[in-house]
Amino acid sequence: MEILDPGGKVLRFAWESVKWVCYVRDLPGAVANDQNPERLLHKRFTVRPRAAGLWLRITLIDGDELEGLAANDRSLIDGAGLLLTPPDQRSNTQRIYVPRSAIQSLEVVSLIGAGKHGRRQPQPELFPAED
Repeated sequence: MEILDPGGKVLRFAWESVKWVCYVRDLPGAVANDQNPERLLHKRFTVRPRAAGLWLRITLIDGDELEGLAANDRSLIDGAGLLLTPPDQRSNTQRIYVPRSAIQSLEVVSLIGAGKHGRRQPQPELFPAED
């Protein structure tokens, strides 16, 4: 993995040493205040999420647990990692990428938003054909 530090220098890390990568809203303000810009205040959902997706609970190899919403697509099986929406939408962290090498176990807690698409009621005919 390659990232740019605030000074513009390229830093390289082995994926095996990465726990997660946080995509944050604002980096300059957080760094100026000596705060950790990607800190996660809430790692679990306190209520059922409203957005559509798979509600996942991940245990990392260091024992830390994290919940998030993931897209219900093949990236869960084929991808090099998982892209999650974190529980706290108001935090500085917008998305979290967790490489597969950091995951010890993964649990699907729930599928959110799938019920409406699978059980549509047929619409009555407005103008039925006359015999």
